[in-house]
Amino acid sequence: MMGLFNKVSFETPESVELDFTLAGIGNRAYALVIDYITLGLILIIFLIFWAFLSFFTLELFSGETEQNIRLWLFAIQLIIIFTVYVGYFVIFETLWQGQTLGKKRAKIRVIRDDGRIVTISQSTLRALLRPVDDLFFIGAFLIIFTKKEKRIGDMVAGTIVIQQKAANKKNNLTISDQAFSLASLLQIRGDISQLLPEDFAIIREYLERRDEMLQEARIEISNRLANQAKEIIDLEKVPENTNANLFLEAVYLAYQKKHSSS
Repeated sequence: MMGLFNKVSFETPESVELDFTLAGIGNRAYALVIDYITLGLILIIFLIFWAFLSFFTLELFSGETEQNIRLWLFAIQLIIIFTVYVGYFVIFETLWQGQTLGKKRAKIRVIRDDGRIVTISQSTLRALLRPVDDLFFIGAFLIIFTKKEKRIGDMVAGTIVIQQKAANKKNNLTISDQAFSLASLLQIRGDISQLLPEDFAIIREYLERRDEMLQEARIEISNRLANQAKEIIDLEKVPENTNANLFLEAVYLAYQKKHSSS
């Protein structure tokens, strides 16, 4: 049986290796309980509304017509319930970049097998196959006994579930004093919200490992990352006397500040 804290690694086109810790069965079960409680409350509200709507609708008909209307209402009810069930996971994982209410609480996230953010089609596949995974706890069994902790929905969609990595736990990440004032400026001039979690992870990994790199590699990678970050946050002009390392430190701080306050 695999441990609860298996790791996976990806190497980005910028030659930065990203390490992720898989979520584990405990975190995923905790997140799913919260999601199902939330989903259950949503469905209860819907069913109460639907009961009133069905009652007043059936009052208008009688005999064979009433029976036909009752069957149609029941069929529509099942379709809406299934749509809400699937839509809950798809909408949240798409809008919240791989997280639902439960995953956010458990500090875990769905990403693609290549480390990038999950797409709407992948979230849909995962949601559609969730009932199969829940059947006889097939999904839980696969998560425990497979190397990458994938349930059937993950295998088909090409996704994994990882723990949300704390950004400030490593001791070898040093930030210059100038970066703090520049970070405040970037929050005003740029759109930090456009920076995705995996973009931030790449910047963080670079900042943590830059001292281990050769000077030529450090210069090349930092310039490339800085240019990409500038385009992502839609920054028209980088302040004068700002080198690539300082800029990346400021982006790192600005992202942290935005998400710690949200």
